[in-house]
Amino acid sequence: MPVVTRPSLTLTLLQAREAAMSFFRPLLNQHGLTEQQWRVIRILRQHGEMESYRLAELACILKPSMTGVLSRLERDGVVARRKPPHDQRRVYIDLTKHGHECFLSMSGDMEDNYRRIQAQFGEEKLQQLLGLLNELKQIKP
Repeated sequence: MPVVTRPSLTLTLLQAREAAMSFFRPLLNQHGLTEQQWRVIRILRQHGEMESYRLAELACILKPSMTGVLSRLERDGVVARRKPPHDQRRVYIDLTKHGHECFLSMSGDMEDNYRRIQAQFGEEKLQQLLGLLNELKQIKP
């Protein structure tokens, strides 16, 4: 009896991510940013200063990779690291003035890309998809 292969959820999610990122990659490339760097900038802009481990979690970046991402962003003056005097093991990350300016300089074009996706996919379907993905994020093994 042949085995019926279920459609791959993880592969479909990756393929959908690639389709969405095709709208944003050219702009990131123009600004010399990687996808990971943009995620860090966007999260810090939205949430403000936070510990590096939490930033790694929210950005879906493994800690070893996050070290390199933050080093490059710090070198370029986009983020600053801060160690509180009472606990030198902790590291807090925040956007610098240049980091905020970088976000603002890209936000209009990024919003245009979202509108292009919305125009092709539809506002209702986009909102439904975001809702479903947020529900999917909540499930636990």
